[in-house]
Formats: sequence, C-alpha cells, structure tokens
Amino acid sequence: MSFTIEERGNPNTQNYRVFFRNSEGKYISPFHDIPMYADEAQNIFNMVVEVPRWTNAKMEIATKDPLNPIKQDVKKGNLRYVANVFPHKGYIWNYGAIPQTWEDPGHKDRDTGCCGDNDPIDVCDIGSKVCSRGEVIKVKVLGILAMIDEGETDWKVVAINVEDPEAKKFNNIDDVRRLKPGYLEATVDWFRKYKVPDGKPENQFAFNEEFKDKDFAIETIKSTHGFWKALISQETSAGGLNCKNTCVSTGDSPFCCTNDEAKAVVDGTCPCGSEDPIPSSVDKWFYYEKN
Repeated sequence: MSFTIEERGNPNTQNYRVFFRNSEGKYISPFHDIPMYADEAQNIFNMVVEVPRWTNAKMEIATKDPLNPIKQDVKKGNLRYVANVFPHKGYIWNYGAIPQTWEDPGHKDRDTGCCGDNDPIDVCDIGSKVCSRGEVIKVKVLGILAMIDEGETDWKVVAINVEDPEAKKFNNIDDVRRLKPGYLEATVDWFRKYKVPDGKPENQFAFNEEFKDKDFAIETIKSTHGFWKALISQETSAGGLNCKNTCVSTGDSPFCCTNDEAKAVVDGTCPCGSEDPIPSSVDKWFYYEKN
C-alpha cells in the first residue's frame, strides 16, 4: 500500500496544507484512512511523518479539518516553530503519528492518572534517514515514554524505520540504550525543555522518566486504536474532531465522504504557490539550565 501527497497553499504560511492520496488516487484522511498496521503479524506499524528531523516547523495532522491534512500549528495568531534548546536543533528524530489511533481526552489512564491529549499517538523515528513531510513509513516499535503535557497524557512511541540499514539490530528499548547511548536521555531532555522558551513550565513524565518496553508500547498503541474505533463508530462523541473519511465508514455513516466531496475539499483550498521565508528568529539558540 502506497501513498502520495498533494501540497496546497504557500509553504510557511497559514494556508499551507498537505493532502494525501492512496494508491488508487483517491483523496484520503491520514488520521482515519491509512491503516494502523503495515504488517499486523510482525507488529509493524504505519507512521505518518509530520516533522522531518532537524526542522522546527510544528506541523501536525489537522484533526479538526476535513480530510485532516497536515498543516502548521498556530498559536496566538502566529505559525508555531519549536525553539532550538541547547544542545538540540529542531526535532531530533523524524516525528509523526500512527494513524487510526486516538488518545481519548475522556479516558483517564490508569498508569499516568491523566486523560488523553485528543490526538493520534505520537512517534519518534530514530532511524538514520531524514524523512520528508507527509511520508508514510513502516516502523518497528521499540518502547514508549509517558509525557505529561499540561495535565494530559501524551505518549511518545520510540520506533525505527524498518528500511533503516540497522533496523534488524533494534528489537527493544534496551537496544536503543546500548547502540545509541545518550539518545533516550536526549529525548527526555528535549521533551522536558522544548516549551520553556515560550514561557511554559517544564513537561513532566510518568514512571520516573523511564521508557517502557516494546510490549508495553504495543499494548498502549492497541488501546489508542480501540479509542479510535469507538470514535469512528460514533460510540464516543467526536467533539470538535473531523472524522470524515473515504475508506473506512459506510454510506449510512455521517463520516462517509464520497470521492467528489473529498475532491471538493481539496479544490476549496489555494493552489500550491511560492513559499514564504522562514522567520530569522527560528534559528535563534536558547541555553536553558534548570535553577
């Protein structure tokens, strides 16, 4: 199963969107229509890359927009860029989400004591390739970190692209610790500090900042898939989420979107145009040390 993207609007502006098509050329939702599993028997998952490694633009699946294209997050009327907090430059992994998952804000996690963050579950790909925005890659899950972001559970799955030359060497979180020493510590440090330059407090973590292993991670992903199933079958209120899809829901569902309706959504956006320059402030460097 392969997927392609279609860019609309002007990159580095608020009208920029990345829409998805499947191998049949049909417009789809990366949130709902791309399967969670690439190979269920081998526990290989699909990952939608939202933010390529070393970049700063906070791109994300637009869960409240029709067809859920990737767009840049906006805060206080401005495009959001993640700060460079020493010793990091932008994102230190390819960052994205596993489709057909949802961290239910109405469900309090028994381990963290906090409800979900209302988004698909996040993934950090530690492979050597710098991926492209909108790329759909197959990943092997290695472990998971439980971040608490402003009182919400925000799981961070650690995974590796199965096409990475070293993927066979990585089968659990201990392999990351052994073969890429310091990477897990850097990951905790990144997530702890990345909002501090914006005036936010440090993020906290469950399990005393420890990563849980592969089995725990897979069970957590499966539970978020269960929450997504309840969402897409209308057992759970969608709230402000847009659940329109072209491949999952049947014709009697309000979430079922025809090909013509999907095309109209894309045609209603601006054609792809020239990009705006990235603000020079994005390259600013922050040194932060907890007092």
